[in-house]
Parts: sequence; structure tokens; C-alpha cells
Amino acid sequence: MAQVVAKVPAAAVAAGGLVGGYGVARWTGKRPLGGVALAAAGALAAYEWNRQAGPRAAAGLGVAYVAAFAGSHPLAKKVGAWPAVFAVAGGVAAASWAVTRRAAQR
Repeated sequence: MAQVVAKVPAAAVAAGGLVGGYGVARWTGKRPLGGVALAAAGALAAYEWNRQAGPRAAAGLGVAYVAAFAGSHPLAKKVGAWPAVFAVAGGVAAASWAVTRRAAQR
């Protein structure tokens, strides 16, 4: 399984988890189901962050992932739901890319 995981960048998994989690919750009308998608992608991304950049980076990016999810809610009141979700997903993807890229260069 780790070989399959390594082919999808953790940044894409994290961003996809935020977008997909919201999409699942919205389209099914079941928020807990969206939470399952969000958590599953977050766990997979955290696994990759830990593998690529170590536990401290994984913890920091995990906090960023949860903060992005939480922050998307008040942001949605100002800019709309989908723009907020895409904005926070892009932020998490950028942070993930930067951290894992830096770790790979060492």
C-alpha cells in the first residue's frame, strides 16, 4: 500500500480531503459522512507527512489541516462555502508542498 500512497502527493491528498469532505457532506446531506472522508484523507496525508518529513512536520501539518477545516466555516460566511473550502485547501496544499519539499532537499 505504501507504494501506491507514494504516487499521490500528500499535498493533493490533504487538499482533496478538505474539498471531498465538504462535497460528501453537502451532496449526501450527512455531515458525519463528510467527516469520515475528511478524517480518512487527513490520516493518509499525516502518514505521508510523517514518512516524508518526520513526526514534527506531520504534527504541524496535521494542526494546519484541522485549523483549515475549522477556519473554513467563518470564512464561508464572508465569501461563500465553496470559495472558502478551495481557499483553505489551497493553503494546506501549499504548506504541505513547502514542508515536504524542504525535507526532501535535506
